[in-house]
Formats: sequence, structure tokens, C-alpha cells
Amino acid sequence: MRHVPLRANPLWMRVLLLLLLSSMLFARPLWAQAAPTPAPGPTGTIAGRVVEAVSEAPIAGATVRVLAQEAVVQSDAAGRFVLRGVRVGIVTIEVRRLGYAPVTKGDIAVSPAKPAEVAITLRPIDVQLDAVTVRPDAFPAQMPASTPVSTQSYDAEEVRRQPGAQEDVLRAISIAPGVGVTSAARNDLVVRGGAPFENLFVIDNVEVPNINHFGSQGSTGGPISLINIRFIESASLSAGGFGARYGDRASSATTLTLREGNRARVAGELNIAATQVGAVLEGPLGSNASFFVNVRQSYLDLLFTAIGLSFIPSYTDATAKLVWRPTSRDAVSFLTIAARGTVTFTHDTDSARVDNSQVLAPAQDQYFSGLTWKRLLGRGVATTTLGRTWTRFVTAQRDSLLVPVFESRSTEGETSLRSDLAWVFGKGLELETGTIFKYASALAYDATLAGFARRDATGTPRPLRVDTSFTALRNGSYVQAAWQATPRLRLSGGLRGDWYGFLDDAVRVAPRASASLQLDARTTATLSTGRYWQAPSYIWLVGDAGNAARLRPFRADQAVAGITRLVGRDLKVQVEVYGKRYADYPARRFRPQAGLSPCGFDDVTTDIPFGLEPLESTGTGEAHGAELFLQKKLGATRWYGQLSASVNRTRFRGLDGTRATGAFDTPLLANGVVGWRLNARCEVATRVRGASGLPFTPFVASGALAGTLDFVRYNRERLPAFFAADVRLDRRFLFGRTQLIAFVDLQNITNRENVGAPQWNPRTRTAELNTSVGLLPTIGLNWEF
Repeated sequence: MRHVPLRANPLWMRVLLLLLLSSMLFARPLWAQAAPTPAPGPTGTIAGRVVEAVSEAPIAGATVRVLAQEAVVQSDAAGRFVLRGVRVGIVTIEVRRLGYAPVTKGDIAVSPAKPAEVAITLRPIDVQLDAVTVRPDAFPAQMPASTPVSTQSYDAEEVRRQPGAQEDVLRAISIAPGVGVTSAARNDLVVRGGAPFENLFVIDNVEVPNINHFGSQGSTGGPISLINIRFIESASLSAGGFGARYGDRASSATTLTLREGNRARVAGELNIAATQVGAVLEGPLGSNASFFVNVRQSYLDLLFTAIGLSFIPSYTDATAKLVWRPTSRDAVSFLTIAARGTVTFTHDTDSARVDNSQVLAPAQDQYFSGLTWKRLLGRGVATTTLGRTWTRFVTAQRDSLLVPVFESRSTEGETSLRSDLAWVFGKGLELETGTIFKYASALAYDATLAGFARRDATGTPRPLRVDTSFTALRNGSYVQAAWQATPRLRLSGGLRGDWYGFLDDAVRVAPRASASLQLDARTTATLSTGRYWQAPSYIWLVGDAGNAARLRPFRADQAVAGITRLVGRDLKVQVEVYGKRYADYPARRFRPQAGLSPCGFDDVTTDIPFGLEPLESTGTGEAHGAELFLQKKLGATRWYGQLSASVNRTRFRGLDGTRATGAFDTPLLANGVVGWRLNARCEVATRVRGASGLPFTPFVASGALAGTLDFVRYNRERLPAFFAADVRLDRRFLFGRTQLIAFVDLQNITNRENVGAPQWNPRTRTAELNTSVGLLPTIGLNWEF
């Protein structure tokens, strides 16, 4: 979806913003700031479970207390606990158990309307170790074997309240080190120079191709996520060096865990956000189960119509999750998320038809589901997940006479069966092993692309007409172990094998290894290296009759080294350097200067869309860089934040062998978030993002090929630097046993119109800069009852 400049804000919006800001900042507090001395006021409940980090066995007798309050309780035999009488607001809890490293968990939003559900994991330690190793910290000193060195994790509140994120989980985690975005209008993640299609997304143990409305086929990004941010329990992004558990992606792995519904009582929420309205219902099902359901509907169609735009997007999504714990050793969960997105046009004027002729309409119906059974064993846990993903794409673009330039109807459906086993042998040895089978039983493509939008290297039109279907079977299996060789040295190694039945039974092996050395009580050095294989996207296989034979899995060899320093209990400082080398990368025959690096397509006349062209696996590339990351968790102090800065370079070679700037090369990248809790009901935060402009290929300015990209000058020019600053204010109000959370999110407060890739104007036959929205104020309300 392209940006729409917003030149001025209506007077009523300015007045409403001033009134809301005044009420948030100057109204009398409804309750006092949390303090060691108990104070009267509304209270709520925190409920959750305490489990062992690797085996997930429940931990009984763990002491759970709320910092700066008197609420304290111990976990029962099932690891469950319930803290009652907790003062409403954002609180931090501390969890201790003899023989385990204590932890603190902050950013827990306590509401009078419903219990806050949390999950706590503890790692066993040698009780004879020095006392400094058992102080409670916001950052765990050790992680499971599958956790890579370049991983950043975020709690639910950290994701929800981030300024400028539009309550989109992908926009929220895009401030992690080494991560950039393609434009302010999209959430495509560019991780350490890799294309968006190189990113893996795992939702409750189900690998999902794309978690966005209006998502890019064959890639992973889009304008807005279909995951309701209120259901996020935790989110983590591994920017490289991830373990053997995950594969078939070359750059990163993002895991999203959705929370369970509360088990105390039926509760609900109504919310209005920047682009949609929604309703949530959750609660217990008997004594051993819980549920939550959610439905959201966008009002983009109303906004776009009011602004006077001729293209009208609209979307709907629904989420449901059930969790059943029939015994103390078993847990069964079912998750399903369904979504529909459409784009319609009005063609009432010549100007509207010309504007619409440059817009791709990506209508989509999609769902993904997962049925998971976890079984606790003697010293481990076995997890089995049956998953299903399905998407129907109906994509079209027409010229100003409403003649089709591109039409595509396709379906991609895949069923997966995954089984994993984690086991603790004692004496510091942990083992993980597992396998996943994927069967794509419904791959059908019916596409037509006009010749002038699909030219070969000589400029000759090569129209496409394809109507085909096929199936695909693949498997990935792995084993990895972590060993605490000495009190200071932790080693991890793994081996993954992938078989691609739809690529001539190709077999690829990926070794991976890492080491972590504790230099002192608060400083750790890490090193990780490994090979990562990825198969071509299914749609690429039908872009030319020879693609299925020419394409094969491509690889990225990665090495990451870093040092992490914990300062106090809630501040982490991390420095990492990395290097990646690509081989067998998909190269473009019609564009011999370029590798294939698609993301979002707003206009198919600009470039050949979705990899529907002749390709072959002969490209190479490299990326390297250095990153600085500081993260301050919300704890004893009232402020929190994080800062990331990186220097990066990315280069690729296409069929002609010329070393060219990568499509997502960003030499300088910096992100920062700082927040301040003014009191128990009000907080303010700001986010600042800056980056070197992305490279782009200029247009041919004259002649028969005018308006087409000049690949002789592939990525020779660069956009101006990107900069955006956002501010968000949150305020909580109480009405009896209900709570209203209101926020104002001022996006791009400097009113800077960042420049995107130029767009060809068919009227003037010139290239024009594509600018983004200036200042964009939004208001959100969330009523919990």
C-alpha cells in the first residue's frame, strides 16, 4: 500500500488532541504512585505459572512477590500462583526458588477488570556458586540451547505501548539492532541486509509464511500485521546465528507467543485504534481450560473515502485460542487466526483512473491454525504441533482504460506436522531434537502479465500466461546440544538436515555452533557460526517454464561475535559484529545485474512482480556490519528505553558478475525509544528512527523504454536519509471495576515527508519523488471490563 501525504489536520482533530492531552497530563491522579508503604486504592490480580526453562516442568514452592508492595505468594504443585490485592498499574515481580537463578519480570499491567496472566521460567544453578550469580535480573544469565546470541526479547507491554508502531507487533520489534524497514508505510523487516523473504515467523510453534494483511506474495512483509497486539505474551527476534531448531530461512527468526485467556472469570475488552475497532472476550472453560476470542474490523475505507482517495482498502480478522490442561503433565492448545482484505477503486474521473492505474490491488483471504500437545516427561518435554496455513491471493492492476495489465488468482495451502523433544541430562548437559514435515497440497497459480511490464534484458516484451498447480513435500530434522563445560564456559552445537522433495529431492546439511564465555560476573563474550539454507518461494517456480529445474536452495554462511555487559539489574549493553556470505542466490535472467530482492509491489509497471520471470541459482552476495545495543527494562526506576545503532554494508552479484549495492543496503541505522512513567496511571514515550537512504534504480528518461527502470544503473542512486520521531502518551482511567486506557500517538512529529522510491508519472513522462505522510496524530481507546 502506498503512502498518502497528509498536508493539514482538521481543526476538530487539533482541538480534540489538545483536550485529551490536557486531561492526560494535568488531571488529578486517580491513584497514587506505587510506594513501599501500602496506600488505599483499586487492586487487581496477577496469575501465572512458574516452570523450568528447558523441561518446562512446574516448579512448586517458588516465592513470587510484587516489588514495592506487600503482595507475596508461593507457587503450588502445578507451578501456578495467584497474587491478589495488587495495586493497579504497571508493576514488577520477583521470583525466587532455591536451586534456581532468581528473576525479575517487569511491565506487568495490573487491571481491576481482569487478572494479568504471566509465564515465568527459571533455570537451575549450582547453589555453591558465588552470590553475584544469583541476584535477580531482568535479563537471564543463561538461555536454552536453541537461543542464539543475536536475540532480543520483548514483553507484552513493551510491544503494546511503543510510539509510532500503530499497535503492529512487527513495527514494534523493528527497532531491534540490525533491523531496518523498507518504508514507513510497511513493516517489511530488513535484517542485516537480507531481503524480507529471508525472515521466518513462528506463531505458537506454527511456521507462518506471512502474518500481514495485504501481504506480499512470496515474501513476508505488508502494511499491517493481522496479530492483535493485546494477545502477545512475548516476542523475540533473532537477527542471526539462531540454532538448528529453525531452518529454511537465511536471515532471521521471529517467534511470537500468544498468551492464554485468564482462568479466573469471563472478561472482555473493546478497543479503537488508529485503523480498526475490535472486541475481545476471554475467560475460563471449566476448571482446567481457558479461551480468548477477538474480532477486528478496519475503518480505513471510511477514512480513505473521507480524504477523497480513489482506492479504498478494508480488512477484517478474527483470533481464537483455547488451552486445556487435563493433567499436571499435559497441555493442549488450539489457535486459529483468519483474515480478509480487499481493495476497491472508484473510477469516476479521468484523474482517478490514471492514479488507479499505478496501484496494485492485493485482495487476500487467509488463515492459519495450530493444534499443539505438550507432554512433560521425567526430565524433559515433548511438543507436537499440527499446523495449517492457507492463503488465496486475488491480485490485479489495470491501466487508465481499465484494461488488465496484471491479473493473478492463486492459492497456497500447506499442512505441517512438527515434533520436538527437549531433555536435561544433568551436569550441565541439555539436548534438543525434532523434525517437521510440510506438505503443500494446494498450490495453484493463474496469472497474466502484459508484455510491456515484463521485458527481457534487451527491452523486448515477454508477456506471461500461466495456469498451473502442483504439490510440494519437504522435511527438516535437527539435533543440538548445550553443555556447561565449566562454570564460565557454555558450548552449543547442532546439525540440521533439510530435504526438498519438490526440488529434485535436494538434500542440504547445516552445521551450527556457538560458545558463551563469562568474563566476569556481569560480562559475557559470545561467538556463533553456522550455515542456513532456504528454498525458493513457491510462486517463483511458475515465473518461467525452466525455473523449477534451474532453482535450488540458496545458502547463507554466518558468523557473529559479541560482548554483553549487564549494568545493575535492568540495563544491558551489547556490541556485536557479524558477517554473511550468500551462494546459489536467485539471479534474474531479464535483469542480469540484479539478484531477486522483492518486497512490496505498489505498481507492477515499475518492475516484474513476485518473481514471475526467468530465474537461476547463480547469484552471490555478502553482508557485514557492527551493532551497538542498549536496553533498559522498566524496574525500580520510572524510565525505560533502548538504543540501537549499526553500520552495515551489503553487496550482491547477479548473472553478469558485477558487484552491485544490495537492494537493502543501509550503511547507517539507528533507533531509539525512551519512556517515562509519570505516575501509576500515566506515561509518555518517544521513538526516534534514522537511517541512510536505500539505494534505487533510476528510470529510463527518454525513448521507447521511457518509464522503465534503467538496470544499467542498477542501485546506482540513493534516497535521502530517513528520519522520523514519534511521541505517545498513555493514560488509565477507572470506572468501578472497569478500566479505560486512552492514548495519543503523534507519528512523525517533525512533519518530515520522507522520500520513497521515485514513481513514473505517465502524464508528464517524468520521474517524481514519492513522499510519505507528514504529521499523523492518532487516538486509541481500550475499555477493559
